[in-house]
Amino acid sequence: MMKQKIKTALQFTKNVLVTGALTETSRKVEIEICRYLPKGENQIIVEYGMGHGNITREILNHISPSSKLYAFEVKKEFCEHVKKTIQDDRLIIIHDGAEKVKDHIKEEVHSVIASIPFSFFSKEKGLGIIQDSYDLLVKDSYYSQVLYTKSNFKKFQMVFEECEMKKLKNFPTEYIYHCRKGS
Repeated sequence: MMKQKIKTALQFTKNVLVTGALTETSRKVEIEICRYLPKGENQIIVEYGMGHGNITREILNHISPSSKLYAFEVKKEFCEHVKKTIQDDRLIIIHDGAEKVKDHIKEEVHSVIASIPFSFFSKEKGLGIIQDSYDLLVKDSYYSQVLYTKSNFKKFQMVFEECEMKKLKNFPTEYIYHCRKGS
């Protein structure tokens, strides 16, 4: 277990400009970011920034057997790792960036869970991802994002009708944005 944690930390450190993180998300984040996952059958969930699958596992633990999870990841190594370690027919791994969501998802989406590094994106790319996600979401559904800064919150407020931010006191401090598409 410790060997895997060290290996994971090295992978994240080597890819910090892609992942936006030095380590995997904390257990507190995994629980909080999944707070607004929809209940019920045939739900479509989208995850941006699958990494090594910690949040992916938490999402799969919450959704029904008839639901699907489309998990986007730009690092091929992370995609291969998750394919080996998570065997679940509900999981569809997409080796591509969140900015290509509309190229891959043709269904209405019931929730978006994200841990992508908005601080490393241009303003246009970040707003594009947020707007595309909003467009795909059904009414009264949530986009939840973990970041290490509060500075991107205004981008989400520009698109979503309701946004809240939860501060998790970890090292480093993590912020969860929960943004709801209105009815």
